[in-house]
Formats: sequence, C-alpha cells, structure tokens
Amino acid sequence: MERFGWRFQIGDKVIRTENDYDKDVFNGDVGIVERFDLVEHQVAVRCDERLVKYDFGERDEISLAYAITIHKSQGSEFPAGVIALATQHYMLLQRNLIHTGITRGKRLLVLIGQKKVLGIAVRIDRPQRRYSGLLRSLSSEGGQTITATAPDGISKRTKRH
Repeated sequence: MERFGWRFQIGDKVIRTENDYDKDVFNGDVGIVERFDLVEHQVAVRCDERLVKYDFGERDEISLAYAITIHKSQGSEFPAGVIALATQHYMLLQRNLIHTGITRGKRLLVLIGQKKVLGIAVRIDRPQRRYSGLLRSLSSEGGQTITATAPDGISKRTKRH
C-alpha cells in the first residue's frame, strides 16, 4: 500500500499521528501492520493485543515508525533507543528532551555524539520562549485584566477591553 510517497507493507512498524476516540487509539500509539483487506479497503494494525482497522482513506493518520523523534516518543517505552546528539541541532539540545529520550528505552539506550554535546544539552535547563501571540489575542477579547507568567518567570499583565 502506498500513500503520500510512503510505502506500507505487512510487518511495518507504524505510529498513530492523531487521536481517534472512537477507535480508542491516540497520537503516539505504535503498532505493526498485520494485513490489508483490498475488498473492504482497510489496513489492520496490531496495537498491543488488539487489532485496529483503518479505512484506506485514513492512512494519513499513521506513518512509518522505524525512527521517530523524542517528541513523538513521549508517553511510550521501547526495548531499545538511539539518540543522536549533534551541535548542528543546537535548539534541540535541552535537558528536558534528553531526559525524555533517555527514559524511553527500557533495556538499552545508545547515545551517539560527542561528550561535550551531551554536556551542553544537560546544562540547558530552560524552556525556549514561545511567541504564540496568545496573550495579545486574549487581551483583545474583553474588559478583564489578564496576568500571564512566561517560562522565564516574568509576569505580564494586560487589560482586556
């Protein structure tokens, strides 16, 4: 089966990319492609001990999962993991991401990179500031005063009109 340039085959490891409460599957759930039903136009994925069926039109809700990001791995555990550390991805060198990555591997974890890069990541213990515009959007909605605390601990007050 091919979708969006990705070829899915029986035995492929896949990851769910969004929640589906009706099927009781959630973003980050990992499974194995078990079979294709060309008559019913469905793909069956084994997630833990149950079989989840996706219509061919829902194939964009799963993607191949042989290698996934630390972000996508949150909430899951794996027998083994590999984390590549490189200074070229400086923005990703953060203690919380390293901690999350390290705690995903149950039996084996391999870190690839230089010791100094790991040291940099462990020392960076601050969340990156996000400029989403949320406070500005909220402040234009009504006449209340809003107080928001940024990750750096600085409180900002704005008057809603």
